[in-house]
Amino acid sequence: MYDEQDYLMISGIQHFLFCRRQWALIHIEQQWQENVLTLEGQYLHEKADQPMIREKRHDRLIVRGLPIHSPTYGLSGICDVVEFIQDPNGVTLAGETGTFLPVPVEYKHGKPKQELSDILQLTAQAVCLEEMLVCDVPKGYLYYHGTKRREEIEITTSLRNELKTKVAEMHQYWERRYTPKVKTGNFCKKCSLQNICLPKLMNVQTVKGYLDRRLRE
Repeated sequence: MYDEQDYLMISGIQHFLFCRRQWALIHIEQQWQENVLTLEGQYLHEKADQPMIREKRHDRLIVRGLPIHSPTYGLSGICDVVEFIQDPNGVTLAGETGTFLPVPVEYKHGKPKQELSDILQLTAQAVCLEEMLVCDVPKGYLYYHGTKRREEIEITTSLRNELKTKVAEMHQYWERRYTPKVKTGNFCKKCSLQNICLPKLMNVQTVKGYLDRRLRE
């Protein structure tokens, strides 16, 4: 169980899987720069994140901008949208008649990715909702602005275990306040922090290495 002061942002999972150094620069060193991709993402989330707006549609209650947290995982954040669907196996909600099961819906500005970053972020939302409401969250959805489609994601045991591993690693860096070096690549060109990170400098000799070499000469 983590103290609230050590909760990590759920949104950081995507940064961490994209690049551990990027995550540390943003979440440990508090550095940030905008690029086109981050601005597009912010615009899309502004439309979804209208804090705690509740809307009733037939058999479901739609809540936008729902704050969530998990002491077990040491995570906190905000769900873009949670759809509470009426279900006899669900939980009661204040001010509502009947029982409901929560289904998180995360909005993304691009298209589905090959890696697990979006899926693990959704998995984190699911486990937070489970812990807060004491219920099962077997699935969620990723809505991609690039395709205008929802992708249904089953919250499997495998995804939960992968999330647990990655979040534990994030907490290790956080506790040490450690910003790692990483292997650079073409993906660095998409990073909004490349002017802060200066990835090219990580591929050249360090000052200490240069001085040691000159002294040996």
